Amino acid sequence: MMPFSGGIEANANATLLFSFAAAVIYAFALDMPPKLSRTAAKTLTVALLAALAVMQGGPLLLIVALGLSAVGDAFLSRDGEKAFLGGLASFLAAHIVYVALFLQAGSGLDLLSSQSWRGAIALAMAAFGIVMLAALWRRVGPPLRIPIAVYVAAIMAMGISALTTDKIWVIAGAVLFMASDGLLAAERFLLAAISPQRAWMRYAVWVLYYAAQLAITLGFLLA
Repeated sequence: MMPFSGGIEANANATLLFSFAAAVIYAFALDMPPKLSRTAAKTLTVALLAALAVMQGGPLLLIVALGLSAVGDAFLSRDGEKAFLGGLASFLAAHIVYVALFLQAGSGLDLLSSQSWRGAIALAMAAFGIVMLAALWRRVGPPLRIPIAVYVAAIMAMGISALTTDKIWVIAGAVLFMASDGLLAAERFLLAAISPQRAWMRYAVWVLYYAAQLAITLGFLLA
């Protein structure tokens, strides 16, 4: 059974399947040297989700956030500090747009105090962000400290703002996004270059990230 009307040949369902296929292709290419085909697979994965949101008349802010994420994926598929900073800036902008989207769709921050489970998750998200920032602050060079601090604040705001919505898939997506970013930061900055943990963490980051974007997208389009 397909999530959208029509069969597998319907544009929306086909676009979703192509997005998933691109995600699988990139997973197999994770350990390969950076090249155009690898960048294309990674970029198309979320770009196709943005296209799906356009087809289904999704919120403009969702389309923009997915588009910015695809740009970030293109940057992060390459090596080097400039590419990393480009990816960081793109995802920072995407998180800010997600915050605006979630607050627009939500019922306000008062919901966090009126429903204890939401407040508990918000506190856990804040604690996660603080611990992650403290760990990174000691390990990164001074030029990266402020950009990373701003990014951590943005992803914390994204997670907490998702809790103001009544969309469980969106909340789950925000949690997965934070987990993905946490693992990515640990793999890039906290682990030794020769650590055997790097191999599985790269795959975990990608799986969690794609699951996050997919959950947020479907959370809005299937509502």
